[in-house]
This record gives sequence, structure tokens and C-alpha cells, in this order.
Amino acid sequence: MLDFRLILSPIDFSESSYRALRTADELARRYNADLHVLHVVPPVPLVELPPASGGASFDVKQYETELMKSYQQSLDEAIKKFVKPDIRVTKHLEMGDPAHEIVLVAEKIKPDVIVIATHGRTGLKRFLFGSVAEAVVRRSPCAVLTIPAH
Repeated sequence: MLDFRLILSPIDFSESSYRALRTADELARRYNADLHVLHVVPPVPLVELPPASGGASFDVKQYETELMKSYQQSLDEAIKKFVKPDIRVTKHLEMGDPAHEIVLVAEKIKPDVIVIATHGRTGLKRFLFGSVAEAVVRRSPCAVLTIPAH
């Protein structure tokens, strides 16, 4: 018999990830489980630019800090909209490669299941970009429930 006590739901703010979050919310309610919601921010690419005129420079750390604040607000809003208030929720905001960070968080918190959306890419796009869900399924330390994009 399945017994979920801790559920991890990675989201990327797409409609399909919200569908997965609603599924995770329902599972958390049904099993009285804790729900961990994760968003992974891709790293800011470092590009060397010529010095700007007037001595102005781009502060990558400040940009990352502002970016993380913005994503934290989006994460809070998504949880408020898609997770019922009686569910015990822990938020995670990481920066890095999404599949890698999802697996790292899973190894750390040891969920019983990861509920993740697929995006339904096919053909060349899938070949070029791969699938975060597919990479998580291959490397996950726990069960993974994939929610189709459509």
C-alpha cells in the first residue's frame, strides 16, 4: 500500500507544472503528507562585456539577488493559488540546472514521491533540450509521478 508522508513538487510556473502542483496538493491532503514545493532558477550566464561608458558596471550578484526575490514572490503566489491552506508546505528556491537541483533536494529531504510535470516536447526540441522530468526519473532516489502536459 502506498503511504506518502513527504511529497516534492518542482514547478517552473508553467500551466503543466501548476497541474502537477494541484495533483501534489491532492495527494498531500489524501495522505496527510507534508508538501515541499521547489522552483529552480537557471544560473545567470556570465558574459564578459566591454566596460560601459561612464564607469557603470553590471553587478551579477545584485542581479541574482533581485532575481531570487522575484522568483520567491512568484513561488509564494503559486502556493497561495494552488495549495490549500491546511496543507503543510515548505518552499525551496534553488539556482542551477533544474534536473540536477531537483535530485539534490530529493536526496536531502528524502520524499516518498516527486510529482513533476512533463512538457510534451517531441522531435527536435526534445532531442536538443531533453526533458527535465525524464532526467529526474532516471536519477531520482525515490518514486516519480509524472503528470502529462495535456
